[in-house]
Amino acid sequence: MSGELKSRAHSYGQNCYHLIWNPKYRIHMLKTKAIKKVCDGVIRMIAFQQGYVIHEMQVLDDHIHLFIELPPSVSISKAFQMLKGISSRVLRRNFRWLRKFKCLWSKGKFYRSVGNVTAGVIEHYIQHSQGNYDYFNTRRSYISAEQMTITSF
Repeated sequence: MSGELKSRAHSYGQNCYHLIWNPKYRIHMLKTKAIKKVCDGVIRMIAFQQGYVIHEMQVLDDHIHLFIELPPSVSISKAFQMLKGISSRVLRRNFRWLRKFKCLWSKGKFYRSVGNVTAGVIEHYIQHSQGNYDYFNTRRSYISAEQMTITSF
C-alpha cells in the first residue's frame, strides 16, 4: 500500500515521490504502442533491480508520470539518473530510429515528495507533541559558572 510507513534496520518512514520527465524537445516518440510498452517494461525492470516500488505509472505520448517509493539511501537525482539513463539505452537499442536524436530525455524533471501529512501538521507536531523543551531553565547544572575555567592552548 502506498500510504504505509516502512520499518527498516535503523529507520521508520516513507520515501515516496511523484516524478515526471519528458523526451527531449517533446518529440512524440511515446505515441507508438511498441515504444510505450518497452518503456513501461524497462522502467519496471529498473525499479525492481534497484529496490524501488512503483505504486502507479503512466507513459503518455509526451511525458511520463511515476509514483514511486525509493529506499532511504537513494537520492532523487540518482533515481532519475538510473531511470532515464537505462531506459534511454534500452529504447535506442531496440528502436534504431531513436538513435538519430543526440539526447532521448530532456534534462528537466519534476519531483515532489508525497506523504500523508501537510507541512502544517509537521510544524504542529514538532511544536506541541514533545512537551516544552526548556532545557536550560529546568535542569540544574552540576558545575557552576564559577567552577568553569577556560584554558587556551
